[in-house]
Amino acid sequence: MNRLPSFKRKSFRIQGARNEALDVARGRVVLVSACFALAYILVVARVFDLSVIRGRLYNTGEPTEIVEMTAQEQAYRGDILDRNGVILATSLETASLYADPKLIIEPTETAKALARIFPDLAYGDILKSLQKGGRFVWLKRNLTPAEQYDVLQIGDPGLGFKTGRRRIYPNGDLAAHFVGYTDVDGRGLAGVERSFNTYLAAGEQPLVMTLDVRMQHILRREIVKAVENFTAKGGAGVIMDVTNGEVLAAVSYPDFDPHNLDVKNDAAMFNRLSLGTYEMGSTFKIFSTAAVLELAGAEMSDKYDAREPLQAGRFKINDYHAEKRVLTLPEVFMYSSNIGSALMGQKVGTEALKAFYKDLGLMDKIKLEIDEVGRPILPAVWRDVNTLTASYGHGIAVTPLQMVAAAASVVGDGTLVKPTLIKNNDELLTQKGHTDEPVIRIVSPQTAHRMRQLMRLVVTDGTGGNADVKGYRVGGKTGTAEKNINGRYDRKKLISSFLGFFPMEAPRYAVFVMVDEPKGNKKSYGYATAGWVAAPAVGKVVESMAPMVGIEPVMAAPEEDLSASLKRYVKTEEEIKAEKAVQNASY
Repeated sequence: MNRLPSFKRKSFRIQGARNEALDVARGRVVLVSACFALAYILVVARVFDLSVIRGRLYNTGEPTEIVEMTAQEQAYRGDILDRNGVILATSLETASLYADPKLIIEPTETAKALARIFPDLAYGDILKSLQKGGRFVWLKRNLTPAEQYDVLQIGDPGLGFKTGRRRIYPNGDLAAHFVGYTDVDGRGLAGVERSFNTYLAAGEQPLVMTLDVRMQHILRREIVKAVENFTAKGGAGVIMDVTNGEVLAAVSYPDFDPHNLDVKNDAAMFNRLSLGTYEMGSTFKIFSTAAVLELAGAEMSDKYDAREPLQAGRFKINDYHAEKRVLTLPEVFMYSSNIGSALMGQKVGTEALKAFYKDLGLMDKIKLEIDEVGRPILPAVWRDVNTLTASYGHGIAVTPLQMVAAAASVVGDGTLVKPTLIKNNDELLTQKGHTDEPVIRIVSPQTAHRMRQLMRLVVTDGTGGNADVKGYRVGGKTGTAEKNINGRYDRKKLISSFLGFFPMEAPRYAVFVMVDEPKGNKKSYGYATAGWVAAPAVGKVVESMAPMVGIEPVMAAPEEDLSASLKRYVKTEEEIKAEKAVQNASY
């Protein structure tokens, strides 16, 4: 037998091994390719199942409108702007989260993940929604981009999003009570959002308010400080253009964030400025004094005996800081004498005073472009004693905004001032009752001038000294009223307010601050009265806003001041001491 040479036998063995390795490699490649192909087929099949087969079931299982956003959410809702074009409310597109319970893979795990993303949603409620029958359930409306991203990371095919519009308030709580807010479907529930809901829903033009966010910030800042410094329940305030009634700033505090409503928090949701009614105390002396000048022909030299409390039936009228002497008309006003003011009301007469208050709009609900407006609380039967008490702001309760508008009517040009929040157009104002009406004269120009003098005197020499701002000639009136609790006045629960006007020679702006139940502190020497609580806040507002509105300070000699001519009717400390010495000697 012939045998192959050894080198050939070795060559055949190498070739065989090589072929065997190639066969193994080909087998592995085929196996891996088959696995990839199978995986691809499975993915395609799953996508087809979700997008076509299950999609058809989804679309035919429920009416299509249940997965659509409401018409309110889809439509563009008009912006709300301040007088300078600053956005107070606008609508932005946001995603809302829904679930198809039949597509949820792991309801328990998905519910846990969603509860971590949305702490305000209870795990049990989420799980219940994910296990419902049907094909659609809302889980969360108006997500932030971060929240939407976190939901996507869950990766559950049963979770989906619908895009709609969310109402956004860039200034947050700054003017929340008057701008208002909407529900999740974009319907207005308060403020101008509610009262102009139809107009805003049309989305044709923005709604322009009379508010100025700069003044709004100043006023709110000072009211918050006063409330905190005097540990009060709350406060309210307004800045108004005396010439046309435009409300430039309006604050009710505590307030709320319209993005995160707490409807159970009555203190925050309640509008103290236009809805709350209060006995305003001595600020009402503005009206009784104007009435005695206008209707009873009183003169600045007239005198009122305030030496003893005034007895009216079972009621006794006292002065808070009793002067216990005969006072001239300017002294009654600057020292805020209840006795003297009651005697003024008595001189005017019951029917005449009631008619005067009615002409001022104090006896009826005021017209305003929002629905949150309070109705005055009047005596069930107006007797002569009610005339006395109403002369200094007791026994009659009105809204602070109503009182400010009435006072502006007396100290401006003497014609009726109607407050307004809307600057848009005549058509809108007509819709809300602000029709073109004839000018209504309340007092003569002479009486209005006298009232300006008296209010300036309160700041230069009376109870409102803490409201004075050098160069701006602020005038005003303090008001400290005890709250009526279940028919009895509580000396420890006060409404302390100050109503200021400037520049007093020709008033352009009214500035009002009210603090509810303040408590005296070390700086106020324990007092919680208006001169210590509210007057300083008004002064700070004037100091901040005057340069903003272009009013230059005026430095004039004291004898040129508006109140200078009234000083001869005000006794000096030396004269008062001498008078009391004579009275004591006579006893």
